[in-house]
Amino acid sequence: MKQVIIIRSDLKMGKGKLAAQACHASIESYKRTTPDKVKKWEKEGSKKIILKVENLEELMEIYDKLKKTKIPHYLVRDAGHTQLPPGTITALGIGPEDDEKIDKITKHLKLL
Repeated sequence: MKQVIIIRSDLKMGKGKLAAQACHASIESYKRTTPDKVKKWEKEGSKKIILKVENLEELMEIYDKLKKTKIPHYLVRDAGHTQLPPGTITALGIGPEDDEKIDKITKHLKLL
C-alpha cells in the first residue's frame, strides 16, 4: 500500500508552497479512501512517494486515467492567496491504494 503525490514542476513553486500543495493532495486523497484500506496502509507504515510531471497536460493525462478507476484521488486547485493565480492546478494525490494499481498509472514518472 502506498500513496503517491504528483507535483507540477513547471510552476516553480517555493519550497513552502510546494509542501503545502503536497499536503493538500495527501489529505484530500486520504479522505476519499475506504477505512479498510486506510487501516492496511497505516499498518504498513503509511508509505508516501512524491513524483513530478513537467506540465499541466501531463498531470491531466494521469488524472483522466484515474477517473476510469476506483483508485481514490484528488486534484489540487490553488486558492490563489500567495504565489499562484486562483484555480491553478498544482498537484494530484493518489491513494492510499495497492502499489500495483498505482504503479500501472505512475511507474513512468520520476521522483521529485
